Amino acid sequence: MADNTAAAHEAMNHTAMNPAATARNTAPGAGLAHGFQDADDVLPPYHIEAQTSLVERPLRSLKFGEAFGVLDSYGDIGVQPGPEGLYFQDTRYLSRLEVTVEGQRPLMLSSVMQDDNGALSVDMTTPDIRLDAHDETSIPRETIAIERTKFLFRGACYDRIGLRSFDSKHRRLRIAVTFDADFRDLFEVRGTDRKERGKRGVLVASDREVQFRYVGLDEIVRTTALHFGPKPDQIEPGRAIFDVSLPPEGKTSLFIRVTFEAHRAFTKPPTDTMVGEDAAAKLTLAANAGGARREPKDLGEGMIFARAYRDSRRDLRALTAGITTIISSNDQFNEGLCRATADLYMLASRTPEGIYPFAGIPWYSTVFGRDGIITAMMALWIDPKFARGVLRYLASTQAKAVDPAADAQPGKVLHETRRGEMAMLGEVPFRHYYGTIDGTPLFVMLAWEYYAVTGDLETIRAIWPALELALEWMDRYGDRDGDGFVEYARDTEKGLENQGWKDSHDSIFHADGQLAKGPIALCEVQGYVYAAKHGMAKLAALLGHDPMAERLMHQAAALRERFDEAFWNEEIGTYALALDGAKKQCAVRSSNAGHALFTGIAKPERAARVAETLLGKDGFNGWGVRTIAKGEARYNPMSYHNGSIWPHDNALIAMGLARYDRKHEAARIFQGMFDTSLYQDQKRLPELFCGFMRRKQRGPVSYPVACSPQAWAAAAPFAFLAACLGLELDHTGNSVRLKNPILPGFLDGVTLYNVQLGGSHLDIRFQRYDDDVTVSVQRRHGDVQVVVTK
Repeated sequence: MADNTAAAHEAMNHTAMNPAATARNTAPGAGLAHGFQDADDVLPPYHIEAQTSLVERPLRSLKFGEAFGVLDSYGDIGVQPGPEGLYFQDTRYLSRLEVTVEGQRPLMLSSVMQDDNGALSVDMTTPDIRLDAHDETSIPRETIAIERTKFLFRGACYDRIGLRSFDSKHRRLRIAVTFDADFRDLFEVRGTDRKERGKRGVLVASDREVQFRYVGLDEIVRTTALHFGPKPDQIEPGRAIFDVSLPPEGKTSLFIRVTFEAHRAFTKPPTDTMVGEDAAAKLTLAANAGGARREPKDLGEGMIFARAYRDSRRDLRALTAGITTIISSNDQFNEGLCRATADLYMLASRTPEGIYPFAGIPWYSTVFGRDGIITAMMALWIDPKFARGVLRYLASTQAKAVDPAADAQPGKVLHETRRGEMAMLGEVPFRHYYGTIDGTPLFVMLAWEYYAVTGDLETIRAIWPALELALEWMDRYGDRDGDGFVEYARDTEKGLENQGWKDSHDSIFHADGQLAKGPIALCEVQGYVYAAKHGMAKLAALLGHDPMAERLMHQAAALRERFDEAFWNEEIGTYALALDGAKKQCAVRSSNAGHALFTGIAKPERAARVAETLLGKDGFNGWGVRTIAKGEARYNPMSYHNGSIWPHDNALIAMGLARYDRKHEAARIFQGMFDTSLYQDQKRLPELFCGFMRRKQRGPVSYPVACSPQAWAAAAPFAFLAACLGLELDHTGNSVRLKNPILPGFLDGVTLYNVQLGGSHLDIRFQRYDDDVTVSVQRRHGDVQVVVTK
């Protein structure tokens, strides 16, 4: 899911993080043991050293639209250094929020995300409290129950703190809320230093509200307002205090509503005075541009909270209405699927073109082309809305001109977009960045797969010009040297060095460990191009473009032959990782070869060898397939791309194995990933984890700065299940096809509810008997057929 220059991207997308930051890169010191001084000893610009880990303590994530929150298990923010905050459009709008009782943190009882991720629920109680240091304990612990509920919805974070006394005495408590808003750009939070910043100020706007305002160097005014209810007994910049009185068995609630918005600065100087803000930077609040809904002034905070909570539940139910759901014989797997579904729809953001799954929290809560496409592919059979939204959005943002600074050429699909101050100013190049070699063919691949499931020719017609431009880009700009392969090389020194999904600076290398020099043709990208041309040929035929269809089919067939000749390496028993600029193989055993199975470019006679290499002792560690096999020159199980394990990568491999009817290997990977989920917080598969060998009575080793939730990791379980079932939805044939279905050992039975094809709906039951699986239709609405084949 990756961001920036070879330097900026590895600093921001590929390295580990400092107390408030990360970047996607290799772990500190990765590769040093091999002596590759050119790549590892010399730190690139923007390099960030890892100083803290996202797995040191449990974090909780909330998201709605372009806003997300990273909270500690109490629901607080910024009590310890780290990534916590309330973010909107790549800016941290709230950097501190801590609730204390008589100066102490409450005692934690439980902290859970609701099953649908709609809200965080925290149960706490008061600690032993001494109201006078010379007295004995004045209020014994466990006297007052504290229940906290937090959620995000339409430009605001809602926070209810309920207190209930279980004491026989009347109690008085002082509740303090400490808060701050630093308006740091996300890349600053991740560790990038800035020489200059805008002007920040804070104002006590009323006896119930405090406002923070930041006038950025980009002339955008960003505002955070904290609204309290009931009226605090004391309120000042950075703190509000409530003196709470609880009778025996009494209860009360406090409310904190944090709103955030952004708009253009006014040139007319305002009249109000703000602490810490000079006159030239003073501002007046403008019409809302950040999405926070306006509430009637006479409506209490309790009623505002209740109404927003009700509306947020309705919104989530509407978003997930009619999707395919799954119930299995394994309760733990059901919990994992529930969390995966909730994560997908939490990460889904509404755009004018439809819903788009943002890549991941905390560092990638924005549009990423590659991530959105692969997520939509894996989730296509449970909800095609993701694919429709991704296709339409990427078509609307497709590059129209050559722009070296953005690595853009006409027809190329977006890599990522950012809306923070640093992106707006060009301090990082990600406002609209196109440095991805695989996004464009994947875009075309998804178009055919979407049509095959839905028959939605209207959407295909709407994006047809974009699909044609994408094809032209592959042949004209993607094939830089005219050899028939699509390869990449950055256009400027600020571009990403590597532009496939493994985009760390050191992820593409030769057998001796030397980094490959471009233009680089990646193994998997040729497969994506092959599948894209195959799919586009079928779409062209549907639309009556027969000459185009025939030409594309010939091109795909020729590419398959050239690919096998150029990439197959008998010595390593699989396809090479890549070809460098001299067309020399990077003869490295990697997971990339599994994508050749996924796309169908691999010849059938190669499938067994590829599977054997992927699932051998050097490739498969017991939990999953490593990105790079053990024993390769740059293998490091703690690295980002050179020996780690990624659930989405494994899901595509499993789908590829199933395509070549190697279901038992696919089930073996599925089993490993299910076992991995049992060791994860909330049974949520992370972005990635370390590739150390599986050992008895020990779980998988976490990667220190993996995003969680991550969209394509959340979609992976659905891909694993579909691979094992051989599930294919065929709109043209009006059939649900099941090719040689099997179930892994942890599943005795699975029922798919509301499988949709055209206007038909099905419930299908699968039951395992040793190595056999029976299939029965439990409910059918419409004339769709179920076809089971061997």
